[in-house]
Amino acid sequence: MSISTIVPAVELDGVTRTYGAGEGAVTALDEVSLRLRPGSFTAIMGPSGSGKTTLMQCAAGLDRPSAGSVHLAGSDLGRLSERALAILRRDHVGFVFQSFNLMPSLTAAQNVELPLRLAGRRPPRRAVLAALDRVGLADRAGHRPAQLSGGQQQRVAIARALMARPDVIFADEPTGALDTRSGRAVLSLLRDTVDQDGRTLVMVTHDPNAAAWADETVFLADGRIVGTLERPGADQIAERLSAMGA
Repeated sequence: MSISTIVPAVELDGVTRTYGAGEGAVTALDEVSLRLRPGSFTAIMGPSGSGKTTLMQCAAGLDRPSAGSVHLAGSDLGRLSERALAILRRDHVGFVFQSFNLMPSLTAAQNVELPLRLAGRRPPRRAVLAALDRVGLADRAGHRPAQLSGGQQQRVAIARALMARPDVIFADEPTGALDTRSGRAVLSLLRDTVDQDGRTLVMVTHDPNAAAWADETVFLADGRIVGTLERPGADQIAERLSAMGA
């Protein structure tokens, strides 16, 4: 199959997102078009207020654009009801956030299986332990978040995101709360989900060192894509951000 016939894992076509109305309206995204191929790792960067998080939320079906279309996992999100959209996210999308979002009263294993249980499924214990083993935490299955380091908590969050075998993983500043060593371990795991599992990864980050793990870095400013770099180094990314005033 030629590259031109491959269905994108994520596709935004002329996406605009405006908040408010009249003179107080704010345009967070301004006719953004982006195609991400399956099995790719894309970093989204730009100054504060450039539209990074809004782009991710629209691409993931967490927010609906004011204009334009979004296709995810072969579906036109604009044609889906809220229920259908929730099912698509549950079955095809994984999320990793800066704040981990783990339930403090639950063990690592219980946090990993929680989304599937909330969906009425009961994942096999061996599948939960395999997910924790994948992120190097099989021996921490019975530990609660307070008993884990920040890096370990983020690895639990990654295991949770992988449980449903998503087509696309969206990561919002996944290393923002971690030290350098823990951040590298998390980025290595995320890179492996692309290289070994063929998943598509979209990561919003402010860190050039984190973005350097990606196949492509997309730069936003004032709600528009203003450039891209393929396989850039951290210095090259930092130079581009500096030129943008970020």
